[in-house]
Amino acid sequence: MEPIATHEVLNQPPPLEDYSLYETDTALREGLAREAGGAFEAEVKTFGALVGSKETFALGRAANRFTPELRTHDRFGHRIDEVEFHPAWHAVMRLAMEHHVHNLPWAWAEPGAVVARAVLHSMLAQVEAGSCCPLTMTFAAWPVLREDKDLAAEWGPSLFGTAYEPRLLPLAEKPSVLIGMAMTEKQGGSDVRANTTRAAAAGDGSFSLTGHKWFCSAPMSDAFLMLAQLEPKGGLSCFFVPRIRPDGARNAIHLQRLKDKLGNRSNASSEIELRGAWGRLVGEPGRGVRTILEMVQHTRLDCVSGSAGLMRQAVAQALHHARHRDAFGRKLSEQPLMQNVLADLALESEAATALMLRLARAFEAPPGSAERAFARIATAAAKYWVCKRTPQAIVEAMECLGGNGYVEESILPRLYREAPVNAIWEGSGNVICLDVLRAVVREPECVPALLDELRLAKGADPRLDTWLTRLEAELADPADAELRARRTVERIALAVQASLLVRFAPPFVADAFCAARLGDAEGIAGLQFGALPRGVDVGKVVERAGVEV
Repeated sequence: MEPIATHEVLNQPPPLEDYSLYETDTALREGLAREAGGAFEAEVKTFGALVGSKETFALGRAANRFTPELRTHDRFGHRIDEVEFHPAWHAVMRLAMEHHVHNLPWAWAEPGAVVARAVLHSMLAQVEAGSCCPLTMTFAAWPVLREDKDLAAEWGPSLFGTAYEPRLLPLAEKPSVLIGMAMTEKQGGSDVRANTTRAAAAGDGSFSLTGHKWFCSAPMSDAFLMLAQLEPKGGLSCFFVPRIRPDGARNAIHLQRLKDKLGNRSNASSEIELRGAWGRLVGEPGRGVRTILEMVQHTRLDCVSGSAGLMRQAVAQALHHARHRDAFGRKLSEQPLMQNVLADLALESEAATALMLRLARAFEAPPGSAERAFARIATAAAKYWVCKRTPQAIVEAMECLGGNGYVEESILPRLYREAPVNAIWEGSGNVICLDVLRAVVREPECVPALLDELRLAKGADPRLDTWLTRLEAELADPADAELRARRTVERIALAVQASLLVRFAPPFVADAFCAARLGDAEGIAGLQFGALPRGVDVGKVVERAGVEV
């Protein structure tokens, strides 16, 4: 009797790997050119192929499976405060730093560099998002450090380096460095003015920091920007705290434990104690929040681009599966209800991509310009909206795969666990919405800059015109502003997305987005993905977003 085959593999899609994350993403390609990043296309194209390779996807899986381990002491009892990472983590970091994910705009300083770097960062997030944390903080730290001429001269050359060196070494021996931040304390959270860490003058121009930090991500960074209360009554100030003191000794930064997190598991996040740690003042005494605000603004940009990347990878997985999977006699991608879901997800992803690239271009404008005023308010609104929408989109994409999407061999569970961190980091939902209100009230240049941007699409779509009229009235109405802040911020983000798509996307994309998100004769589409109204060309939307491997 012949053996009976019971494990034939039928009706399964091939793995989505060995493809270019850049060249298969139409919205990303168009956006890079539109927002003046085209000069960097060769570098972006190269990186897109590398991170989309089978090997890099495997590195991402391994880095998240074999998570960091804390080593507080060596075997002889010496305090070392080190974190051990799997080789896959180091391989991803090496690849990212070789391609300037941590410093492209500062190392090259050419028009379009911030836009191109947003593309690089977004593509990396699709494959291994934990590594984005130290790279983001390093990118965001330079706008603060460059204001201090001594720090810029001392640390700039290594910060511009691209040869990854994970070992703790004196600055003179480091071809590149990573810079972190440590603001959050357990009694205050987002209320950093409640920080209790103290900084006492040492008499030689330096300061001794004593206290704790509840969240210090990437503790293996070479230095950190920290907030501490300047004694005796100097107020909350910003300090630069390296892991190696100028005299060559290890600084008194003690790792207490690593956080056991929902996601972002490849990246180490720690609680630290500062026991007389050496530091130097950055910026004016008592103006710590103001000093570090520029770093926060840049990290929020990365929250948007990282979330856009997570969303894009989830949508790509759903599209790929649907095009290769037969069910009920047809390809999933040919079935109307599945097309509705896929098209809705594709709209969300394209809108997030367009928004992140527009924001990145605004960051290239000089301080004090209308572009930077637009970036100030729009980045916060985008951070709120895109980061909120990403987990929802990933769940829906997971459902497109069914059980195959729920198992760990699929990348989707990892994307889902990763998604909430960007909504929490650098200001959770309420904090961000209150920050938008603060910009509306205290920075009078922000609202006119926002409205000028939105009015560029005036007359192109009546639904958007109506939406903008209502939004302008809402921004001008102070009554119950805090109570309805989330609605206001949501409306801002949708308005910017719709404005960009109406101006630059194909008409079938813009029409579908406005109908689904702003409303038409049938009203706004349902509250879940896959409820696009009649008249939307779902086939074209799906085709535009698809991944051909």
